[in-house]
Amino acid sequence: MEQQTREPAAPAGRPRRSHWLGSLIALVALLGVGALAWHLTHRPASGAPGAGPGPGGAAPGARAGGPGGRGGPPSTVGVAVAERADIPVWLEALGTVTPAATVTVRPQVSGVLKQVLYREGETVRAGQLLATIDPRPFEMALMQAQGQRQRDEAQLENARLTLQRYRTLLQQDSIARQDVDTQAALVKQLEGTAITDRAAEGTARLNLAYTRITAPVAGRVGLRVVDAGNLVNTGDANGIAVITQVAPIDVSFAVPQDRVPEVQARASQGAQLPVTALDRSRTAELDQGHFLTLDNQVDVTTGTVRAKARFTNAKGTLFPNQFVNVRLLVNTLQGAVTVPVTAVRQSPNGDYVYVLKEDRTVSQRSITRGLTTAERAVITTGLQAGEKVITEGADRLRDGARVVLPGDRPASGAAMGGRRRASGAGAGGASDSPAAATPGERPASGAWGRRQRASAPSP
Repeated sequence: MEQQTREPAAPAGRPRRSHWLGSLIALVALLGVGALAWHLTHRPASGAPGAGPGPGGAAPGARAGGPGGRGGPPSTVGVAVAERADIPVWLEALGTVTPAATVTVRPQVSGVLKQVLYREGETVRAGQLLATIDPRPFEMALMQAQGQRQRDEAQLENARLTLQRYRTLLQQDSIARQDVDTQAALVKQLEGTAITDRAAEGTARLNLAYTRITAPVAGRVGLRVVDAGNLVNTGDANGIAVITQVAPIDVSFAVPQDRVPEVQARASQGAQLPVTALDRSRTAELDQGHFLTLDNQVDVTTGTVRAKARFTNAKGTLFPNQFVNVRLLVNTLQGAVTVPVTAVRQSPNGDYVYVLKEDRTVSQRSITRGLTTAERAVITTGLQAGEKVITEGADRLRDGARVVLPGDRPASGAAMGGRRRASGAGAGGASDSPAAATPGERPASGAWGRRQRASAPSP
């Protein structure tokens, strides 16, 4: 009877033990995941380089104990040597190409345009025939003027002969003096008429010459504005053609009024200041020229003075009314002490640089900066040629800080190894993982040991 009561209880105890064992395994797994997450999230804070030994430690480089400080590890920096060089002094401005001469060729006389002898866009020379006007009306006017002159000159010759006879008769007392004086006045009147006739003939001859329209200057002809067969007049606004002189050609640009004395001083010394014309992107050089002159007044709206440079424009790269970038070489500083621009630092007390000493420490030194270009800065006082200055990593430095150059031999790794071992030990102490124990040893205490013993099957 007792045996029958015991047998049904055995199957009920095994499911309860399996349920308890599964819960324990899930709890262990959950604790292991939590410990791993804690280890991963706290490891960077405990192993960060330059962190303080306890809470509230100083940030790297912020105090004397950080990198770049007097007592901290040295910082890696970049170094450059102060050099002597010839530095060009440039004046850059935006300029406009202006032709040396622009002429609108208009007819001097009115008439029908008979021929147009130029081609659009071609280069013409001074005196070249461009077009002709029908000359026949002007030829007739010239012939009429010539006939009038010849008739009046014949009358003048007759009047002179008559005056000569009258004077002979006057000597013989055979004519009245009044007749002689009247004839002399007639001769003078006819002489005036002859002069007027010669002027009229010259005007007619000149008008006939104006029927041949020639180029007054050498240059490039624009597009055609009138065709043959049209009646042209002296008052036409467009004229016959427009000629622009493009070789040589000028570039007009503005000079700041503060730099006008410098430019004037160089120009008064007879120096021929070179000028370079660049395209709008400042990448292509268009032509080389020389400084020509300055205007005689300052523009009150911009505070600049207009200047002009002349270019030969042999290749035709400069076009009238084109916008270009102008670079005027005003002067050249001979043998100036220069350093990279990145070496110069600013402070409320002025500019300074970090000078590298032989013992791999830096010294903060005040300087006076002169001309500054895109890459180099001229040091007028405070620095000598050959001295080494810090160009990179100066933000982490203080006066007297120790530095390391990229080519130096790396320091001993004992301290770094010690920090790594300390970091590893701290991380292992916070973990319940059995990896912290020596292989073959069973942990005597701890959560891991308790969980292992609890999970062991009962005998």
